[in-house]
Amino acid sequence: MKLQTNAKGLRGTIKVPGDKSISHRSIMFGAIAHGKTEVFDILRGEDVISTMNAFRAMGVEILDEEGKITILGKGFEGLKAPKTPLDMGNSGTTTRLISGILAGLPFETTLFGDDSLSKRPMDRIAQPLRMMGAEISGQTKRDLPPIQIKGTQNLHEMDYELPVASAQVKSALIFAALQTDKKAVTRIIEKEKTRDHTEDMLVQFGGEIAVSGKNILVPGGQRLTGQKVVVPGDISSAAFFLVAGLIVPNSEIELRNVGINETRTGILDVIEKMGAQVIRLQEDRINKSATLVVRTSELHGCEISGEMIPRLIDELPIIALLATQAKGETIISNAEELRVKETDRIAVVTELLSKMGAEITPTSDGMIIRGKTPLHATDVNTFGDHRIGMMAAIAALLVPEEEMNLARFESIWTSYPDFFSDLESLMP
Repeated sequence: MKLQTNAKGLRGTIKVPGDKSISHRSIMFGAIAHGKTEVFDILRGEDVISTMNAFRAMGVEILDEEGKITILGKGFEGLKAPKTPLDMGNSGTTTRLISGILAGLPFETTLFGDDSLSKRPMDRIAQPLRMMGAEISGQTKRDLPPIQIKGTQNLHEMDYELPVASAQVKSALIFAALQTDKKAVTRIIEKEKTRDHTEDMLVQFGGEIAVSGKNILVPGGQRLTGQKVVVPGDISSAAFFLVAGLIVPNSEIELRNVGINETRTGILDVIEKMGAQVIRLQEDRINKSATLVVRTSELHGCEISGEMIPRLIDELPIIALLATQAKGETIISNAEELRVKETDRIAVVTELLSKMGAEITPTSDGMIIRGKTPLHATDVNTFGDHRIGMMAAIAALLVPEEEMNLARFESIWTSYPDFFSDLESLMP
């Protein structure tokens, strides 16, 4: 695909697709709850479709109507053994979270995915779920997919301290803990506070959970009830346009209905730390959403590390691009999780931006970026990673009138099917 270069300014209003994390969880909670769940503004990307198809294969009726998804939940006990292995596509979220559900079901299931997913280690969920009583086996010591899960209705509670900051691992253990005995209580201790969509949605569906700092207590034997869910816009998708509005000259972009859950808003903190202003309008505290407005700004480098990392882990590729257009040095550290995403994002981001002329150095757990540097055209490849593809498209806007091509651009459809049409709508 030929990318747009030499942008003269981006102006307009867009509504980004529904939050991917919340979309996945709305399907899962709807399936394990009893009764009807209606989901509005869901992301209809390939990853979320993989989640819907997996639960359909386990006997859950899911209706996809215009503007609404209806799930006729049957509870944990109503899920049936799929007739064939479950295709996870490219979705690590589906694979990890559904493993926690399958761990407590009395049948054996195989999960597989595409080439990219087959390189992503699942040992971080396999190990604690084995400790709870499930039988899980994958490829190599890192439990790469395909993985086989033989669940048990005798899952037992445990105290578990997460070795890494991971909302996906935490969520898988919460789903498993719900299926332990009624008198059981599972204690999960986070390394750093991570996105809390699972905890929020569990309460919304009538469940019980106690959270105190990094300690999470989950009682077993819970029965959930179907709900109405409105999915806010995905701040991870909005991040690409937030950055574009800051670094493309003569720009002003308004993003409507963006999720601003505090466990996900690290990108907003970084932007403000680098000297830009993000204007929040029409803030909805109940649904944790707002309209965000950004304008072209003078930026300076900063340090991004520690407890901030889990709040912006998916936004780090586009933040790296942002840093190339900020004066001074930006240091990203404690982000080793980037090594096991859809690609090794530390390696791929530094290679791509270096080819475009940026001064960027990879480290074992992050990157060092020195700005401000002009960028030039080069042909790039997403390597099957949607966030790499969108970052490349935004970077191309800064390139002078040269041709720049993107290979495997279709990976962007995983999380943002209308990305290119939304980008085009902002062009003069």
